Amino acid sequence: MVQRLIFIAVLAGVSFVAYKKYVRIFNIIRLGKEEEIADRKSERWKNVFLVAFGQKKMFKRIIPAIMHLFIYVAFLFTQIELVEIIIDGVFGVHRFFADKIGFLYSLIINSIEILSVLAFVATVVFLWRRNLLKVPRLVKPEMKGWPTLDANYILIGEIILLIGIFSMNGADAVLQNLDPEHYPATGGIISAAIGEGIFSGLSIGTLQGIERFGWWLHILTVFGFLLYLPMSKHLHIMLAFPNVYFSRLKSRGEISNMPEVMNEVKSMMGLIEESTDAADMSAELPDFGAKDVFDLSWQNILSAYTCTECGRCSSVCPANDTGKKLSPRKIMMDIRDRAEEVYTKIESENIDKKDYDDGKSLFDYISEEELFACTTCNACIEACPVLINPLEPILELRRYKLLTEAKGPEEWLPMFTALENGGSVWQMPDQRFDWANSINQESTS
Repeated sequence: MVQRLIFIAVLAGVSFVAYKKYVRIFNIIRLGKEEEIADRKSERWKNVFLVAFGQKKMFKRIIPAIMHLFIYVAFLFTQIELVEIIIDGVFGVHRFFADKIGFLYSLIINSIEILSVLAFVATVVFLWRRNLLKVPRLVKPEMKGWPTLDANYILIGEIILLIGIFSMNGADAVLQNLDPEHYPATGGIISAAIGEGIFSGLSIGTLQGIERFGWWLHILTVFGFLLYLPMSKHLHIMLAFPNVYFSRLKSRGEISNMPEVMNEVKSMMGLIEESTDAADMSAELPDFGAKDVFDLSWQNILSAYTCTECGRCSSVCPANDTGKKLSPRKIMMDIRDRAEEVYTKIESENIDKKDYDDGKSLFDYISEEELFACTTCNACIEACPVLINPLEPILELRRYKLLTEAKGPEEWLPMFTALENGGSVWQMPDQRFDWANSINQESTS
């Protein structure tokens, strides 16, 4: 009874703290501009099942994909056992599902144990790749410090989870033979082997202590994960699904236009009549692009919190590959860090986001050198396993620099001047279409 009350108290406390943490993440995402994304729902759900749930894009790199699959599928299956552990803890029972679903229970337990062994192998491989092999994309400058520690903490936590599972199931397997009335048979082959090889010969009291140790170790580690995820890149295990659903469905090469600029260019090129409306002429020009997280879409901030920091985007970026400062992964990490900084101050000072101004912006995190190194090749978008689009915030930030602050690389300025004065990117004395008109006149004469 005491153990049951302790568990309920812990469960209630963890649930309350977790609720506050995840609501906070939701509020941070809402710092971005409102945007309705509700088109092509069937295609969006298809992406969720194939990309988020089915891990489709992971398999472009087969070895890490298989290792990740082991951990991912093990995670999904262990949720069944987690539900049982919570039911057992709340109602003070043992193996709630064992006598209710027949042979399926043994099948589930064996599946969980086999997948757990594979997950252990994958975890060791990932620790080796990060800390000993030092795969280049995992040791870039932006990965120093907390990002590397974060990845290792999660991998070590997964090993602790597995120790809890096999301590619990191994001791339980021996107890099933000694006290079948209170310990129903699970049929776990691996746990039976562990029990026979490690725990056989121990007293019932010792076995019960080991079983309870594994039970509490497993559930407390799960609770720890739940509270830790909001500050970890592993939040993607939850946010990957909504991020994939709300991802852009337009062509990868299509860049969104700004109506004000598009109409001005069309007018300049004679494609539409120039407006002479006095109200239009006196209207204050808007700020173009994005300066801070408030100017980005909420979907961009959602993507920043979904980033797995896997580095696939940066590893295929031609600018990054040639030694330039740009790293699409760092851009998303910087957006997340800035959003976190902004919301922390808003929360502590209890102010409205419309009134927020700390004298800083995203440009305190992201340099002009990074922004103007981007070739807009879309390689980063294609590489991302959860459909994050780093190019969109890069373009918005670059637009602000070019159109609002009139700043940019010196070699770009003649092009913009020529476009503004002559309607062409080349400095030509004639208008852009004069040569075409002359050809048409010659062909009709």
